[in-house]
Amino acid sequence: MNFQLIGVNHLSAPLSLRERLVVTEAQLPEAVRTLVKQPGVDEGMVLSTCNRVEVLTSTRQGADLRGFLRSYFGLTRETLDSHLYEFEQREAVRHVFRVASSLDSMVVGEPQILGQVKEAYALARSLGAINSSLEALLSRAFAVAKRVRSETAIGSSSVSIASVAVELAEKIFGSLEQTTVFVVGAGKMAELAARHLMARGAGKIMVCNRTYERAVELAEAFGGQAVPFDRLHQVADQADIILTSTGASEPVFRKDHGESLRSRRKNRPVFFVDIAVPRNVDPEVNKLDGLFVYDIDDLQSVAATNTAERRKEAERAEKIIELEVERFAVRMKSLEVVPTILSLQEYCETIRQAEIDRIRGRLGQISPEQEEAIEAMTRGIINKLLHTPITTLKSSAAHPEAATIHEMIRRLFNLDISSGKNKE
Repeated sequence: MNFQLIGVNHLSAPLSLRERLVVTEAQLPEAVRTLVKQPGVDEGMVLSTCNRVEVLTSTRQGADLRGFLRSYFGLTRETLDSHLYEFEQREAVRHVFRVASSLDSMVVGEPQILGQVKEAYALARSLGAINSSLEALLSRAFAVAKRVRSETAIGSSSVSIASVAVELAEKIFGSLEQTTVFVVGAGKMAELAARHLMARGAGKIMVCNRTYERAVELAEAFGGQAVPFDRLHQVADQADIILTSTGASEPVFRKDHGESLRSRRKNRPVFFVDIAVPRNVDPEVNKLDGLFVYDIDDLQSVAATNTAERRKEAERAEKIIELEVERFAVRMKSLEVVPTILSLQEYCETIRQAEIDRIRGRLGQISPEQEEAIEAMTRGIINKLLHTPITTLKSSAAHPEAATIHEMIRRLFNLDISSGKNKE
């Protein structure tokens, strides 16, 4: 295994840094192409969500993933490096399994992350950035995530960032029945938020999106009202809760918008729940009287309660992860001996054929039956001679001395694995 993973998440980096590391859906293909062009990188994938940005690679010696992140995002070593986590080999495998199984999420057990990992994998694969090694790792990660879901109750009361945001709104208002909610953005996260709001009895929902047709579609699905994006600030004063989840690179609600909103609300409070990264609401808005802004990091206190309630299920899931990491390591080790086995078989077959050709002239004319008998006899001898070294190679894959045994057999038979043939 030559796996290397580096990144930041909601635990390692503040939101102010994470929003500088976002790779949008449109930017993702070029980010992946740039990654796999880095020296020492054979395969690569970029995962960018509201709570993490991670780079997963299969590398050779000398790959500088920290340097890649600093260069790609234009950040200094002092700004970025102290917030990075980095895993290699088995630890990288464990981390990928935990992320796919939603054990590393802000909301443990949320179902969205698996879909996000699959989308990142599919994109990288379509670009030719994923081949044998990462293909094996990610395919196994998806199977592990499925096993965790089926064998534990970690997702039985399935939650998401959107549902946590709605729970926070309920704590603020008590009941949502008399509230007007303004959902700004009509993507997957916004749709989830709208779904949860309706389930909790929200009085009225307005939906605003840059693509008006999408706002209409989402509003009609939940019996709400669609708002053109150019009227966003004109109608915002009608809302008690403004939930933002757009892909905008700059805040859509700035301090001047907040001042105007506060004036038109006539001292009635407005609660912003900003679940976008980068943030849609300027933190300065939170300094205005009567305007209260909760960003995605503020949701962690609510999420912590959900995590505590499912800690036992998470512990069961962690045990599954450990077993699967061990199984995957053994499988990858066993694959490492395949080139040696193939080279050994080819080496012996070359000798067998050469010896038959050498004595064929001395045998005179032989019948097809005799030819078949010679073939069977010589193949049988080779198979018996190879049985012990091949069996030893396969059985040693899971043991610490595997590398030593591997090297010993290569030396004994003078094998050159890089060419698939024995050395001359």
